[in-house]
Amino acid sequence: QVQLVESGGGLVQPGGSLMLSCEVSGPTLLYHATGWFRQAPGKEREGISAISSTGSSTFYADSVKGRFTISRDGAKNTVYLQMTSLKPEDTAVYFCATGPESGAMGPYSLLGYEYHYWGQGTQVTVSS
Repeated sequence: QVQLVESGGGLVQPGGSLMLSCEVSGPTLLYHATGWFRQAPGKEREGISAISSTGSSTFYADSVKGRFTISRDGAKNTVYLQMTSLKPEDTAVYFCATGPESGAMGPYSLLGYEYHYWGQGTQVTVSS
């Protein structure tokens, strides 16, 4: 059974940084993209970044572009989200998800439709 476990969330001051990790365990998944999503209280889920199975293709939502960096370590089956210059509006539960990729990462990769497996989420709170 495929499992995704997020970690690295916490409380950080505005302008600070956090690195989230998404560890994938279970049967080997070939050609699977991984995405990061977030959901704030009272708001819809937002796709913020995605990375291809090889790491050669990435995509970011405008809301995080230039501040967040997605990467993956194939040997560790882990995808990371380095978050810098954090703002109070980045406060949310952050989820990772994985599913079969269908080409280069793009806006469709942030919609969530292609992801079959989801983690339980990790809370990120940006507050002074």
